[in-house]
Amino acid sequence: MFEGLSDKLQDILKKLKGKGKVTEEDVNTAMREVRLALLEADVNFKVVKEFISRVRSRAVGQEVLQSLTPGQQVIKIVHDEMTELMGGSESKLNISGNPAVIVAVGLQGAGKTTLVAKLARKLAKQGKSPLMVACDVYRPAAIKQLQVLGEQTDIPVFSMGQENPVDIAKASLEHARNRNRDVVILDTAGRLHINEELMEELKQIKAAVDPSEVLLVVDAMTGQDAVNVAEAFNKELGVTGIVLTKLDGDTRGGAALSVKAVTGCPIKFVGVGEKIDALEIFFPDRMASRILGMGDILSLVEKAQSSIDRQKAREMERKIRQQEFTLEDFLEQMQQLKSLGPLEDLLGMIPGMGKHLKTMKGELDEKELRRVEAVIQSMTVEERRNPSILNGSRKKRIARGSGTRVQEVNRLLKQFEESRKLMKQFADLGNKKGKRGLPLTKFPF
Repeated sequence: MFEGLSDKLQDILKKLKGKGKVTEEDVNTAMREVRLALLEADVNFKVVKEFISRVRSRAVGQEVLQSLTPGQQVIKIVHDEMTELMGGSESKLNISGNPAVIVAVGLQGAGKTTLVAKLARKLAKQGKSPLMVACDVYRPAAIKQLQVLGEQTDIPVFSMGQENPVDIAKASLEHARNRNRDVVILDTAGRLHINEELMEELKQIKAAVDPSEVLLVVDAMTGQDAVNVAEAFNKELGVTGIVLTKLDGDTRGGAALSVKAVTGCPIKFVGVGEKIDALEIFFPDRMASRILGMGDILSLVEKAQSSIDRQKAREMERKIRQQEFTLEDFLEQMQQLKSLGPLEDLLGMIPGMGKHLKTMKGELDEKELRRVEAVIQSMTVEERRNPSILNGSRKKRIARGSGTRVQEVNRLLKQFEESRKLMKQFADLGNKKGKRGLPLTKFPF
């Protein structure tokens, strides 16, 4: 996420960070480099000009130049202004109404249909009862795609085949009321480019359902074009929020940093992967922290809280204390870790880890984790619970079953035993200090 821009900004600000004294010339030099980095990231040039002007005017003030930590002060100013540039604070989804109506709009290929399913899934987890509506009657298989996603998420889909999209939208509201569905999410048609026919249809749908939200879905990888699309849609429709998809791809960051300033529309969500749960609420301050290499601990904690069963964590803690932790438990923890998302993304949320990820990529090979998983799954339940019974013939069978070698099975067993001892030491240390033992989520498994 914003790897190129993030690396450049961190390198530029690092030069200021180590200085005991920062002069006005130091600030000007850094701002010239920041300006170039932002332009290369496809940030709107007017936005860059205003951003640099605000940062410079604050950074050359007496409270910075005479500060004991002037470099840190400049970095804080850049962080604050970048947060403000992207909206300042979270823009919450408006789900008022009976039912609340959300209309997803955008060009073809931006990811509207997938976004509808992701958003429905997120709202269902919050206790809502969403209904997805297939209003895209033009794109081949668009209705079928939404129905398949509905089956995957266990969320109903309303469809009337190739009928008029406006009639479908109207009928979906009555359908939702009759079935106690409190949020209706409309998947509308897109075009390859903005045209009058598309806008007229969307205007009619909006007038027919009076939505609480009109969410524009744009592909973050298109950079400045995404901002131009947002500007055009907002002018015609009055967009209430923007969803940036494919933010996990090779995106330079221009759209995220420009779209709020240019259109005035807040970014409400970002898509960060193909999985149905890969949709995050957009927090400008957290995104600024990620870009500047400060990490995003709050998002990491929220991911863990939503994915890790607390009762199971307490049970794992008890097993560690009593040295009952088995390979079966180890496998369960690995699967929980995978549910949080790619390991590289998780480590990128830890402050200071961003710059080290490139050198660690060999160690973060997720194929290796899958091999470990395959080895454990090739064992019997008895072998997982009591690895001491694994003799030579059993290890050969496990290696054949997992597509690995006996040496890899031995290495896993050795690492597991060392990890179990280490976890026991941590638990004992917590007891000696009179503290509650560390939950298993503190350990890197």
